[in-house]
Amino acid sequence: MCPVPNPLNCGLGQDVETFDRMCDEYPYFNYNSSRKTHILILATTRSGSSFVGQLFNQHSDVFYLFEPLYHVQTTLIPHLSPSRYAVERRVMLGASRDLLRSLYNCDLYFLESYIKPQPANHTTDKLFRRGASKALCCMPVCDAFSPSDGNIEEGDCVRKCASLNLTLATESCRERRHMAIKTVRIPEVNDLKALIEDPRLNLKVIQLVRDPRGILSSRIETFRDTYRLWRIWRATGRKPYNLDLTQLTTVCDDFLNSVSTGFSRPPWLRGRYMLVRYEDLARNPLQKTKEIYEFLGLSLEKNVVDWIHNNTRGNNDVSAKHKYGTLRDSAANAESWRLKLSHDIVDYTQTVCQHILDELGYKAVNSPEALKNMSLSLIEDKTFIPFL
Repeated sequence: MCPVPNPLNCGLGQDVETFDRMCDEYPYFNYNSSRKTHILILATTRSGSSFVGQLFNQHSDVFYLFEPLYHVQTTLIPHLSPSRYAVERRVMLGASRDLLRSLYNCDLYFLESYIKPQPANHTTDKLFRRGASKALCCMPVCDAFSPSDGNIEEGDCVRKCASLNLTLATESCRERRHMAIKTVRIPEVNDLKALIEDPRLNLKVIQLVRDPRGILSSRIETFRDTYRLWRIWRATGRKPYNLDLTQLTTVCDDFLNSVSTGFSRPPWLRGRYMLVRYEDLARNPLQKTKEIYEFLGLSLEKNVVDWIHNNTRGNNDVSAKHKYGTLRDSAANAESWRLKLSHDIVDYTQTVCQHILDELGYKAVNSPEALKNMSLSLIEDKTFIPFL
């Protein structure tokens, strides 16, 4: 317990005076001798975030949670859509930060305020995508699978495991050395400043970005009702007059604001931020994963390497084509939007999102012929070096 003037274990490099002041403000600050690494995957929908989450979910010493902020959104803003104005989207930011801080401290009970119906005796079967977290599908949380079981399918976990006991989940969280959370419900890295600066956390952010043309194409295919007018435009070649353009502009604006913050290298992001392009990960999954793990200071386990080999080589099985699945030919999938979008939609996207395309090294395509020419690379070789 504080005061223990050891910046390696309790603070982020502050001197003794600063540390003492921090301990006065937080008298119940726990001394963290293990120095857990807390990881946040910051992404948007249809950008490959489920795949990146699995890179941590497969690690035996990482407690991984899939979209816990879903419960905050559905409770506070149940009818929120991706196209709502920025001010409305930020209604839930304060609650989201509080929940993240609690989860990183392995206080999973904090979730109970947002799960509906509210858990009884700390037990629930309503946790969103519980089966997407390996830690919630094995001992001590669930005894249906043995440690020797390899990749546990999400559906099998839901069917075979009993209702989730949050007390057991909390124990599992505390037993593991690291924790990773994936979210598509935080718009920009700026929104995480308070958490990143929190001396009680050792938080590192992996910001995942993807070519906005690929994101739009994937959303059109996945969210068919929400993006119905985009589908009409693609089919007819005529842009509907009432098309919700914020479904595109919001993505590009959030990317630009967030990436600009990262590129400006503010002191509070030093050693805390890494930008990853989905396309780089898709083309060289093992090498890029090694770079991510090196940045985080984690060891790359054989479990993770095996999962990468098994999930990036493509599969014709029906289960591999599930819209939220991760099993696919990753390299081919990265630019498959070129075969699915019409040239006029691509051209419009490039105009609206020009600044972020340039920042991230995505090339414009200038003709329908070039759009379908898969041998023509639209991705610049660009290295984004973490701010260390």
